[in-house]
Amino acid sequence: MKEKLEKIKMESIKELEGIQNLQQLEEIRIKYLGKKGELTQVLRGMGALTAEERPVVGQLANEIRDYITEKIEETAYCLKRRDLENRLRTEFVDVTMPSRKLEIGNKHPLTKVLDEIKEIFIGMGFTIVEGPEIEKTYYNFDALNHSKYHPARDMQDTFYISEDVLLRTQTSPVQVRTMEKQKPPIRILAPGRVYRADEIDATHSPMFHQIEGLVVDKGITMANLKGTLDVFAKQLYGETTKTKFRPHHFPFTEPSAEMDCTCAACKGEGCRICKYTGWIEILGGGMVHPKVLKKCGIDPEIYSGFAFGMGLDRIAMLKYDIDDLRLMFENDKRFLSQF
Repeated sequence: MKEKLEKIKMESIKELEGIQNLQQLEEIRIKYLGKKGELTQVLRGMGALTAEERPVVGQLANEIRDYITEKIEETAYCLKRRDLENRLRTEFVDVTMPSRKLEIGNKHPLTKVLDEIKEIFIGMGFTIVEGPEIEKTYYNFDALNHSKYHPARDMQDTFYISEDVLLRTQTSPVQVRTMEKQKPPIRILAPGRVYRADEIDATHSPMFHQIEGLVVDKGITMANLKGTLDVFAKQLYGETTKTKFRPHHFPFTEPSAEMDCTCAACKGEGCRICKYTGWIEILGGGMVHPKVLKKCGIDPEIYSGFAFGMGLDRIAMLKYDIDDLRLMFENDKRFLSQF
């Protein structure tokens, strides 16, 4: 067995001298020192030796194993050193060359307009509030004075998850949840994604964005609503912007109205965007219905309030003269880099 060990030592030395890369070195390590390696097999056969031979052969085997291990480590160091020197000779960096141009991103047009609108209303004392996009039917319809037969409840208009759970069709549920938890005075702005079963085209999408506002306090009147929205329109589109209100119907406000403002593109002169009327509809609102206040635990005999809602996507399209809603969601850098 001593002769076999010496043979293993000599063969390993000879093979290590011809090593060219780390992969070959690993193969030699496995050949001699691995679980099924030649030296390992010899050590496993020591049980057949006599008591006198066993310590002598064991000592020799350990010495040879340590020797081979040391040689492998030395060879590995030399190979790595050689590879590094080769790389230093062949690879270089020309520090005089111009660096790669770093492209700096920019905000999405929807985000830019949303931030601007938030800033306007925060300046008027509003607080930003958010709510769940998966909503209960109660908050989306019942608490907002929608009758059980209102067409908005139909399957073709609303994405239902179950009979009592749906994807919210408006951010109005945030108003209800706020009024349940917080007593007047209330002054909030509720932006967020909403969902309706619309076909995708240039002006419709099953997912879009809404911004709704709510003010509840003593002595709130329609004049407060008109004044607030007039200030908003002037700050968003310019001080020369004019507003007008048209009667409308919403289940959760009474009286209700839609607000138009002078076209930002033509300043009221008439153009393609405003269909040559000089006016563009941008939002709807009205006085909070007494039934809605009562459902939320607020006495309509003491408090009153106003609410309004607008489509963020529409506001952004008008502001930037975008004629196709789908551009907002396609993530085309050629489009987004313009803003």
